[in-house]
Amino acid sequence: MVPVPVFDILEIIPHPYFEWKQSGIPINGNQEDNLCIQAFRMVQSRYNTGNVYMHLRKQIPFGAGLGGGSADAAFVIKGMNELFQLQLSVAEQKELAGELGSDCPLFIEHTAQLATGRGEQLETVSLSLKGFHLVIVKPPIHINTAQAYSGVRISGDKGKLKDQIRLPVSEWKHCIKNDFEQHSFTVYPQLKSIKQTLYDHGAVYASMSGSGSAIYGIFTEAPSGIDIDGCDLFHLPIA
Repeated sequence: MVPVPVFDILEIIPHPYFEWKQSGIPINGNQEDNLCIQAFRMVQSRYNTGNVYMHLRKQIPFGAGLGGGSADAAFVIKGMNELFQLQLSVAEQKELAGELGSDCPLFIEHTAQLATGRGEQLETVSLSLKGFHLVIVKPPIHINTAQAYSGVRISGDKGKLKDQIRLPVSEWKHCIKNDFEQHSFTVYPQLKSIKQTLYDHGAVYASMSGSGSAIYGIFTEAPSGIDIDGCDLFHLPIA
């Protein structure tokens, strides 16, 4: 898993009582189910902190496999730690984050990590995509994470990945695959078409992000002419 420069905006400031505001992309469902609020409640109950005003401007699409909600929760923990001077270690913050979701601990250190187990076992890896250009395509498809996991068949190549990511990115196409793709591409053929479109425009590697539905392509330079009906596109130069 590799952090990329697409982000939500989170504001946390001391407040006489807890107040929550959300803007940007609408989030459906019960407010108390929001991972940001759960993260706040957990830290407050365990460390007896004060209340806060919290404003989340949601910009990362959800149901896309981009980890937006998990990142938000992790940064609430980091923000509370700093705001109330809790002096929690990185390990302690990761442990808290892991109670909220398997991929939440990744965003505590915010570096490239090799994840195993449920995603909570993290090993820092040396991986730089500096100088590449990333294109993320978010189609109007929401993939339920639980359903995605129920349909996946593990390839058994987990042990090789650590060596494979050390290869030039141009060689990843031949050896690194996302096990979620086989099932998801059958259910949603548009996703397979999007991936091929990115290759047709010069991507050196393309894949579905996590459990989907976002598809990303890695390019040696910024591509032009990519226009996919009904999809949101994010162009991200990696500095």
